[in-house]
Amino acid sequence: MKTRPLRPAQDRPFKQVDVFTDTPYLGNPLAVVLDGTGLSDDEMQHFAHWTNLSETAFLLPPSAEAAAAGADYQVRIFTTAYEMPFAGHPTLGSCHAWLAHGGVPKHPELIVQQCQVGLVRIRRSAMQLAFAAPALTRGQPEPEAVARLAAALGLGSEQVLAAQQLSNGPHHFGLLLSSADAVLELEPDLAALRLWMIDAGISGVGVAAVAQAWAGSGLIRRSNREARAFGLGIAAAEVVQSAQPQVEVRFFANDVMLNEDPVTGSFNASLAQWLIAEGLAPTRYTATQGTCLGRAGQVHIEQDDTGQVWVGGESVTCIDGHVRL
Repeated sequence: MKTRPLRPAQDRPFKQVDVFTDTPYLGNPLAVVLDGTGLSDDEMQHFAHWTNLSETAFLLPPSAEAAAAGADYQVRIFTTAYEMPFAGHPTLGSCHAWLAHGGVPKHPELIVQQCQVGLVRIRRSAMQLAFAAPALTRGQPEPEAVARLAAALGLGSEQVLAAQQLSNGPHHFGLLLSSADAVLELEPDLAALRLWMIDAGISGVGVAAVAQAWAGSGLIRRSNREARAFGLGIAAAEVVQSAQPQVEVRFFANDVMLNEDPVTGSFNASLAQWLIAEGLAPTRYTATQGTCLGRAGQVHIEQDDTGQVWVGGESVTCIDGHVRL
C-alpha cells in the first residue's frame, strides 16, 4: 500500500451503520464518510483498510452529467484492499446515512445514487430502503469448475442443484444447494476456496437454498436442467406452494481480511435475478444471511410488474460523529 501523503487533515461527518437489520450489531456494518471531497484514491483506500470492515463508503457530490440525469449523490466503495464498482449493503447503508444526515432527494420516494456501475435507483418506504438490482450478466460454468469448487466447499455432488456465474459489477459465483442445512453446515477449506477464486477471477462465492419449497399453484415437479447440464445427476425437485419462502444464504469473499461476509446485497441481487428467471424462486421472498456468524440479516426481494428486481432491507445507525481525514 502506498504511503499516505502528508496534508492537513479535517474533521468530516461520519456514521457507522448496520445494514439489513433493524437491531444494532446483527447485520453487516458499514463505515460512511459523509463528505469525501478532496480525498485522494490512496487516502480513501488507506482509511478503508484501517476500518477493517468489509466495505467503507465515501459520499461525494454527483458529477455534472449524473446530476443532470437525476443523481442525488455519488458513492465510492472500498474494501480493505480495493475499490468496488457496486455493492449492495454499502448502497443501502450509504443512502440511510445520507438521509439521516439531512440529505434531501429530488424525488421524495426515490433516491438516485451514482456509482461506478452507473445510476442506481433506491426506493424509500416507511420501513426500509430497496435498491434496483443492476443489470446482470450470467453464464453456465464448466463442470470441472463446479466440481473443484464443490470440493473446496466440502460438498458432495448430490448437494449441488445448480450453479451460475453472476456479474453485476462484482464477479460472483453462485451455487444452489439441496437444503438449508447443507448451507448452514458448510465448513469450507478457506485456503483452497480462495485459491479457486483467484484462479477463476471471482470476487466471491455464494451458496443458497430455498428453505421452504414453493410453486405457483399447488404441487409441481420441475426437472433441473442446469444440474443435468454439468453432470451432477439431479433428476428433479418437488416443490409445494408457500406464500413467503425463506432462502438461506452464505457468502465467502476473496479477501484475506474477510472470509465470510455477514450479509451481501450484491450477491443477493444477482442470486434473485437468476433464481426468479429460472423459476427456482418466487417473485417475492425473504433471504436470511449471517446465521453462522451470529448475525440475523434479512434481505427482502421483490420483482415488480416490469421485471425489475428490488433488494431491500432496514438499516440502523450505531456510531454518529466525525472522523479526522
